[in-house]
Amino acid sequence: VQLQASGGGLVQTGGSLRLSCAASGRTLSSYGMGWFRRAPGKERAFVAAIRWDTGNTYYADSVKVRFTISRDNAKKTVYLQMNSLKLEDTAVYYCGALTGSWGSRSVAAFDSWGQGTQVTVSS
Repeated sequence: VQLQASGGGLVQTGGSLRLSCAASGRTLSSYGMGWFRRAPGKERAFVAAIRWDTGNTYYADSVKVRFTISRDNAKKTVYLQMNSLKLEDTAVYYCGALTGSWGSRSVAAFDSWGQGTQVTVSS
């Protein structure tokens, strides 16, 4: 699976952005997709994940009310709608193919990482 993330940018606090992750290649090797982020000086952290077939989702507690993950199976694309952005949401956002256990928030449950897209929230 090859993944291409896009949609990052600079936004003020309280603003919104929508990230996209387009999948190509052997997408059948994974049953879902996820978003992670790496803030400056921190480890890569789970954000959200979704199943291709049912659209079921799960989120990190820090984003649960503000972010929404969705997918378009026809386009093999997963989206992350981010609302009410905070300074602490500033990070490089990565998408990964979910091949591990459903509900896992571990980096090890995902692979085929995309190149990342920078999200910067300013005051």
